[in-house]
Amino acid sequence: MNDLEKIRNEYSQNSFGKKDVKSDPFDQFKTWFDQVLASESYEPTACTLSTVNADGRPTGRIVLLKGYSQDGFQFFTNYRSSKAKDLNQNPFGAITFFWKELERQIRIEGSIKKLSEKESERYFISRPRGSKIGAWASPQSEIIPDRKYLENLEKEYSKKFGEDIPKPAHWGGYILMPDKIEFWQGRASRLHDRIVYTKENSSWKIERLAP
Repeated sequence: MNDLEKIRNEYSQNSFGKKDVKSDPFDQFKTWFDQVLASESYEPTACTLSTVNADGRPTGRIVLLKGYSQDGFQFFTNYRSSKAKDLNQNPFGAITFFWKELERQIRIEGSIKKLSEKESERYFISRPRGSKIGAWASPQSEIIPDRKYLENLEKEYSKKFGEDIPKPAHWGGYILMPDKIEFWQGRASRLHDRIVYTKENSSWKIERLAP
């Protein structure tokens, strides 16, 4: 028997009600995102991306947010990865942020599609050289024999391309276009504040949820 049931944290930093929220969820996201950046949180762009395959089996993994706008939330990956295969079968997903320093969580749900080749190319050019080589060297989500196999591929592509590394055709970005965004603020006694935006045509309905 373990003692996990004894682990408890009390949340008391902030409150969050309908009177506090912006009318647009992207403006609200920017407000909270700017605050988490100012808090010097570790990996504030890290979020859990959840996808579901054609069999209805869900999978989650951590990705890094690489941009957001009124259009949606962007991330980049290998188009042959397990997440990409899920999205080919079921183009819907969710991303979840948890910022413990501010006792906050944001859940974002919606449809997901590929970014344009131009947008993917623009971001790829900005990446460090090692990350560019990694996009070529890693057969993401595939079974490999050992670490040495990966390191040999890295050396092979590094030698092949030198400093002029093109974007692989199998690598690029996605954008999640939300129809629901929930902002969660931890509160005392587990009576947390939850405000959800739900898209209705071209406008957003704002409601409070029970914790």
